[in-house]
Amino acid sequence: MRELKARAAMEGVKLKDYFAKMVEAALQRSTLGSAEPKRSPVPVFIRKGAKPMPAMTSAELNAVLDRQDAAKTING
Repeated sequence: MRELKARAAMEGVKLKDYFAKMVEAALQRSTLGSAEPKRSPVPVFIRKGAKPMPAMTSAELNAVLDRQDAAKTING
């Protein structure tokens, strides 16, 4: 907090204005870097003796579930 106060004083602005400026700059940096937010990879659980499955996106997982639902509906 002391460092923020000192920087604001050096720039000749109020602390709240300096803080707002820093927050805006951080938000712009985070939104300009990528179109999609970065996410942690989905954890992979490996059953003993089984091959690991590759990570899937939500869209891929939904497509698999939709195909399974359709197969259940057709096969009854």
